[in-house]
Amino acid sequence: MSESTPQPRSDDAESVYKDYILDVRILEVTPPDTETPQYRFDAPQHTSITFEDPEMATLYADVYFDTNGFQEVGTGDRGVPPEVIQAGRDTLAAYFLTMPGTDVNWVASFYGKTPPKIERYVASVRQRAQEIRANAAEQGLE
Repeated sequence: MSESTPQPRSDDAESVYKDYILDVRILEVTPPDTETPQYRFDAPQHTSITFEDPEMATLYADVYFDTNGFQEVGTGDRGVPPEVIQAGRDTLAAYFLTMPGTDVNWVASFYGKTPPKIERYVASVRQRAQEIRANAAEQGLE
C-alpha cells in the first residue's frame, strides 16, 4: 500500500534513489527518528510528496512524465490534477495507486476491472513514461 504525504524539505539524511531528466528525481530520505527510509518525489515547481514504498515513488514519477508534468498544489481541495484526468484511464489508475489507502484491488474495484487489467494499465504508463524520457534525452533535454 502506498503512503504519500506532502513533505517540506528538511535536514534528514538523504541520497538520490533515482535520477531522471529535467531535474526530476526520487530521493531516499531517512528521518533522524527512524531507520526506515522514505522516498520523496522531487521536481521543479512541484510539491514534494513522500512515499514509504520506492515502487510507488517511481510510479508517481512515471505518471508525472506521462502527463508531461502536473501540479499537486491544491489537489486536496480540487481532487485529482486535471492533467492526470485528461491523460486517460490508465494514467488515472496509476495515479490512484500512488495515493494512500489504495492498492491494485481498490483501483480494480473502482474501475470494475480485474487486477491484471489494472497491472496492464500501469505497465502502459511506465512504458510511455520511459519512451518520453528517452525521446527527451535524445533531443538533449537533460
